[in-house]
This record gives sequence, C-alpha cells and structure tokens, in this order.
Amino acid sequence: MNKRNYQKELDNVLEGLKTRPSLLLHSCCGPCSSYVLLYLCRFFDVTVFYYNPNIYPAAEYEKRLNEQLRLVAAYNKDLRRRDDMWPDPVLPEGAPDIRVINGTYDPELFYKTVEGYEDEPEGGERCFLCYEFRMKEAALEAKKGGFDYFATTLSVSPHKDAEWINDIGERLEAETGVKHLPSDFKKREGYKRSIELSRKYGLYRQDYCGCVYSQNESVGTVPFDSFKE
Repeated sequence: MNKRNYQKELDNVLEGLKTRPSLLLHSCCGPCSSYVLLYLCRFFDVTVFYYNPNIYPAAEYEKRLNEQLRLVAAYNKDLRRRDDMWPDPVLPEGAPDIRVINGTYDPELFYKTVEGYEDEPEGGERCFLCYEFRMKEAALEAKKGGFDYFATTLSVSPHKDAEWINDIGERLEAETGVKHLPSDFKKREGYKRSIELSRKYGLYRQDYCGCVYSQNESVGTVPFDSFKE
C-alpha cells in the first residue's frame, strides 16, 4: 500500500476552496502554532482552540497559554502588514482577527483517558490516546460553533505521527460531520519555520511535550505519585 501524502491532500483541499471557510485549529502550544497559523490564515478564518489538559503542572499550562495568547495578539497586527518581511498581507483586508478559545483545564480527564498506559514509552499508545482525547474535544467544539473545518497543529512536530493524527481526524469527521483538514505540517520545512518564528517572537519553547510522563522521560525529576494537584 502506498503511504498517503497528507501535504498533497491538503494542497488539493486548498486549491478547491472558493471562499474563506471557518477553521477551528487545535493548538498544542504557541511555537507549534506559529508556522501553522502563518500558513492557514491565507485560506481560512481561523480560531485557535487551546485545549491541553495533559500539561503538567498547572503553572506550565498557564505559561504556555500566555505564550499562545501573546503570539496571536502579535499576529493580528503583523500579519496585516506589507513590508520586506510580509510582501503580501497574510490576513487579507476584511478578514477577521485570529480568535482564541481557551478550553477547560481539567487534568483529571487526561489521567482517566490514559489510565493503564502510564508506563508506555513516549510516542506510544498513551500518546495516541492523548491526541485522540484532545482532537475529539476540538471536533465537538467545532460542531458546537458551526465551523466548516477542524484541524490540529500536532503534526508540525517531527515527534508526532501524522498518520495517527489524520486517522483520528477522519474518524471524528465521520462522527461529528465537521470536515477534518488533512495535514502533515512538518513537511516543506514547517518545523524549521516554526523554530525561526519562535525565535523572532521570543516564544518560550518547552523541553518536554507536556504531560508528567513526558517530563519524567525528558528530565526525570517528577515522581509519578506527585502529579495530581
């Protein structure tokens, strides 16, 4: 079986657009969203859905949320400019500002979702359940808000499995009726561009994915029995 090219599938969707549809974009963090927003705001009216109950601890969640809000505020000004950096405005005249919806931060929901998979290695089944958990909430939020599409920034990371992410998105499209935008945002140097944009905007780039298990695997400083606040 030939491996699917999700970037090409996204190209086909974008080429077929006749209007500017609405898109609810689940974002895992400001740095990952930096390139994805720059890319998609040319085609969609984007609302960022920041839903990440997996993040440990609460102070880290707030830090990442504030960076997301700071980036969106900057983009709402900068992406309308026309200068050497932005030869053509990314947000065209008449397009609405990028909005942010801050989802509920309830880590207990995450712990229940991954119960029994706590000892899985990073990138394994626990991570799949985490992707699915957050994307499902995004799809439901998109349906509630009447959005045309939903997507996630997760695939911009070289550590995230684009096939998993798109499989989940297609199942959720069938369940909710909201179109999932196929993507593999790490392609065409998307991840490299996110690093460049993070530097430009001075964004905090975390050194672990987000949950207590990934932090333990990354730095080994937090005992498992202390993660519930």
